[in-house]
Amino acid sequence: MTIMPMGNPITQNPVTARGVLDAVKRGQELTKAHVDYFVRGVVDGSIPNYQAAAFLMAVRMGGMSDRETAFLTQAMTNSGRCLDLSGVRGVTVDKHSTGGISDGTSFIVAPLVATYGLRVPMMSGRGLGHTGGTLDKLEAILGFRTSLAEEEVVELLNKVGIAIFGQTSEIAPADKIFYGLRDVTETVDSIPLIAASIMSKKLAEGASGLVMNVTTGSGAFMSQLDEAKKLAETMVSIGKQSGRRASSVITSMDQPLGPYVGNALEIKQAIDVLSGVTNRYENFISVSVELAAHLLVHGGIYTFDQMKDARNDLGTRLASGAALKVFRDMVEAQGGDVAFIDDPSRLPRALRTIDVLATQSGYVSAINATDIGLASVYLGAGRETVDARVDPAVGIEVFKFVGDSVAQNEPLARLYVNDDARLKEAKRTLLGAYTVGSKKVQPRELILETIV
Repeated sequence: MTIMPMGNPITQNPVTARGVLDAVKRGQELTKAHVDYFVRGVVDGSIPNYQAAAFLMAVRMGGMSDRETAFLTQAMTNSGRCLDLSGVRGVTVDKHSTGGISDGTSFIVAPLVATYGLRVPMMSGRGLGHTGGTLDKLEAILGFRTSLAEEEVVELLNKVGIAIFGQTSEIAPADKIFYGLRDVTETVDSIPLIAASIMSKKLAEGASGLVMNVTTGSGAFMSQLDEAKKLAETMVSIGKQSGRRASSVITSMDQPLGPYVGNALEIKQAIDVLSGVTNRYENFISVSVELAAHLLVHGGIYTFDQMKDARNDLGTRLASGAALKVFRDMVEAQGGDVAFIDDPSRLPRALRTIDVLATQSGYVSAINATDIGLASVYLGAGRETVDARVDPAVGIEVFKFVGDSVAQNEPLARLYVNDDARLKEAKRTLLGAYTVGSKKVQPRELILETIV
């Protein structure tokens, strides 16, 4: 659960910026009126950035109750437009992941649950730092449009069942302001602020059922399990207080989820899985099926007591290829060239490949997944600044995972390279991501905990 501030709710503080800051400083619980006033003032400019920054720091230091966090989330949601999905025929559901390496589960979960008649409006983002972005990956498909008008989203949901698109400036503008200030005030790691940021956008998107995949481990933003659990619980609480069906799945990101890291490479990975290929994709499929099962529950098709049946049914449905058709239909409807789906060899390809070899024999005992992600960024697959361009063709193919045996000079991974500018740095970082020992170890359980 989130930290509960000490003290009593506000009884005398005026509904002003100073009143809000004084209450937070004293550990008094904010009312909805105070939170609404403050967020509205931040957006319209009547509350200056220095007071907004003071508010963020106070929250970072003192925490927020679940109720305050829900108030903040709702105020941020209402700071701009919310999608009107009233014209959508069917139950709307969506998933969110806090990010990781080779985490392209959206491309499996969305079309898979759509085969059951559920509708998936998925507002997604771009990559920054060591984690990839859903929109960047989709744009490896020639012509794919990630900018959609609201009426297009509704039309796609009714026609295809899914739509994956970018956030507009009109959606939760308060989040953009707060996010920029959090970066420069060192308050990025505040759980209430993270939860409000994520959930304000998801609530504005309008889906009635939500599953949040909170990753933890060396490749995740929340590296510690207890912090991941706090975030998961907070987001589920916000969802339920906002009238949504919500749950969280906490999964391990101690190594890449799948063998491919990079934009076109991860689209190929998704097409493989949607085509029924299972070899090398076991972990990727397990997490995708688990998240999809939660959405089937939120969509009223199964109950949580029937999760085993839901997983089995989803596995059969995935192997049938039905979800691949939905994915292909979405690509076509959003302007993408379906020849790239029918023949993945048409996806952007790097000029050359370089294998990174093990320096000793033994067993892979650990992988720093963040370093794998950073190595892909150095190759050009990701961005270190918001305005940097990505190369859709480059990336990494991982051959060895935790617990695997490896011989000296055997490939650990393969680099897909177009530019040598930071190649040495990429090779050094990737090799340093691996720890090879003399004893075989078992990787951590993939699905660590569920919050419902």
